[in-house]
Amino acid sequence: MDTVLLLKFFGALLAIMNPLSGLPIFLNMTEGDSPAVQRRIALQVTGYLLILGTVTALAGAQILGFFGVSIHDLQVAGGLVVLKLAFSMLSGSDSSMHHGSASEQSAYPDSARAIAFYPLAFPVMMGPGTLTTLILFAGQTKGMANWIGYFAVLGAVVLSVAVVFALGSRVGTFLSNTARVIMSRVMGLILAAIAVQMIADGAKALLPGLAG
Repeated sequence: MDTVLLLKFFGALLAIMNPLSGLPIFLNMTEGDSPAVQRRIALQVTGYLLILGTVTALAGAQILGFFGVSIHDLQVAGGLVVLKLAFSMLSGSDSSMHHGSASEQSAYPDSARAIAFYPLAFPVMMGPGTLTTLILFAGQTKGMANWIGYFAVLGAVVLSVAVVFALGSRVGTFLSNTARVIMSRVMGLILAAIAVQMIADGAKALLPGLAG
């Protein structure tokens, strides 16, 4: 089992999905609902994330191939997408890739029961950056042991989303705004480093001369 690859995957996926950054949106959209309803929505979000993540991991490369896009093309383009997201986290601004544009946010469902898939599962928790990361690391995963580790990482990160959302207001009460800011900056820095490596690896494969 490639432990280094799985650790990189865990760090990248947790930094991008970061349930604590999605918690304020979850609480805002479920405001007025009972804890029981919030837990039910959190469970629905978890199910959607597992389905989206599994389909992306298993079929993402084939879909790219249909359009004539190689994994190395995605490494460069996806690395730039992830880097943009990382810069948003470092600067403390909300990324429209995950939170949606102003016009998209105005079209979000009013009913809390209708928001589990859109926008909470997609695109808040699993936007373009997350999908790109899933495909890129799936492309580097070889062998049954590594695939088991891959889905274990995906399951662990999705479980963290489920726990944070299910606890909802309790987590929000104990987590100060300062703590959220610090965590966002640290995650952003980690994500930026991983994005740079994605771009460098893709560029070297596409332009072998860069590798010396």
